[in-house]
Amino acid sequence: MTTIRQDDFIQSVADALQYISYYHPKDFIDAVTEAYEREESPAARDAMAQILINSRMCAEGHRPICQDTGIVTVFLKIGMDVHWDAEMGVEDMVNEGVRRAYNHPDNKLRASILSDPAGKRTNTRDNTPAVIYMDLVPGDRVEVELAAKGGGSEAKSKFAMLNPSDSIVDWVLEQVPKMGAGWCPPGILGIGIGGTADKAMRLAKEACMESIDIHELKERGPQNTVDELRLELFDKVNQLGIGAQGLGGLTTVLDVKIRDYPTHAANKPVAIIPNCAATRHVHFELDGSGVAKLPAPKLEDWPEITWEAGATSKRVNLDTVTPEEVRSWKPGETLLVSGTMLTGRDAAHKRIQDMLARGEELPVDFRGKFIYYVGPVDPVREEVVGPAGPTTATRMDKFTDMMLAETGLLGMIGKAERGPAAVEAIRKHNAVYLMAVGGAAYLVSKAIRESRVVAFEDLGMEAIHEFVVEDMPVTVAVDAQGESVHKTGPKEWRERIGKIPVVVE
Repeated sequence: MTTIRQDDFIQSVADALQYISYYHPKDFIDAVTEAYEREESPAARDAMAQILINSRMCAEGHRPICQDTGIVTVFLKIGMDVHWDAEMGVEDMVNEGVRRAYNHPDNKLRASILSDPAGKRTNTRDNTPAVIYMDLVPGDRVEVELAAKGGGSEAKSKFAMLNPSDSIVDWVLEQVPKMGAGWCPPGILGIGIGGTADKAMRLAKEACMESIDIHELKERGPQNTVDELRLELFDKVNQLGIGAQGLGGLTTVLDVKIRDYPTHAANKPVAIIPNCAATRHVHFELDGSGVAKLPAPKLEDWPEITWEAGATSKRVNLDTVTPEEVRSWKPGETLLVSGTMLTGRDAAHKRIQDMLARGEELPVDFRGKFIYYVGPVDPVREEVVGPAGPTTATRMDKFTDMMLAETGLLGMIGKAERGPAAVEAIRKHNAVYLMAVGGAAYLVSKAIRESRVVAFEDLGMEAIHEFVVEDMPVTVAVDAQGESVHKTGPKEWRERIGKIPVVVE
């Protein structure tokens, strides 16, 4: 019989969460590097370069890959011969590990979890509780699969109870374009098939935690229906031309992982859960000998890539930029922005809306300013701010017309596409939407020279900050005429991919 000590288990969970906050799995780095090297879309190639550079920086600096350090998901397989030397329950021990990890003084992680989700939505301040699944299995070990799942990718999860005769491929190909770019491709699609509705979703989440091996599968050939389905979906999803960050390109998914389970004759439950460019998961086992050992990867595992703004990039001073200058920007242009910007996410926008409805004066002046959709990580040591990559802009779509009409806001910065209502508001007000690369949060933070909270401090990471930035790279995603690169880019590359000859190796 194996004895697992309480503090060994807690510390292992805490160490693992710190580990995955700054180390990508090697299979992911290899897959993105391969996709980067073969990519023909300049915009997508540029985005993947930033993702890879950011990843190496995080491995060296031990700071989060993404400002969204995720909701913790844990799968436990507890051997029936395990004895616990513990005073706490297993769930409490997991949550204590989360608490330790997210409040680590040398690498503080962002607290994103809100209690009372249908009501006050109050931040728990330590990212607890985790989502925990426990299975009792034969043996004398505790196996732990642990992930930190970003909210942007989780928001794009899909589920359907198909008819038994319906095509899974057709349904997936219908859903992926609807997911847009808010899940930060390139990444992995986890697909669960069978069981019941809840079982299919769990299968999809577990599938996300498998290693990338699609190229090995291609080489050895399919051995069953699931293998065949993976290969078909991998090719057909990439033929959609969505590309890195939704900008259009050859690679949208790095792998398609599928788990299935027997189901009722009347049902065909299917779930999709994407894993983003901040893929974070690890597997370890406890055998009673102490805290889990998590070997650090070698820096030579990362490719040597440098990023430089192109010769056509424009430098923009946010403190002096004019509406006329904004109207001259073209979709797809790279800008290096410097000067002062404000930040704001969902909670801040809702509070602004309520204040305006009551006729109250806002605590900050948005006139002629840009707002950056971000919830940064708290700084450590000499940092002015922690990793501060963009959040999904579509969540702010319903506030866009209000902000542009009533506050004098000039433009917005976020990630992924904007919906029709937001694009129309941008066109109507001659504003602009700029896009930063999701999954490059630490790299982006290096452009931020000053940071201070200027309003709604009680909202934690959703408070309004004032940033002073220098040469922060962004792309014009929706121009003042309402043209969106997230429509033109994938359309162009979908057509190109159809004409690219297939190379048989």
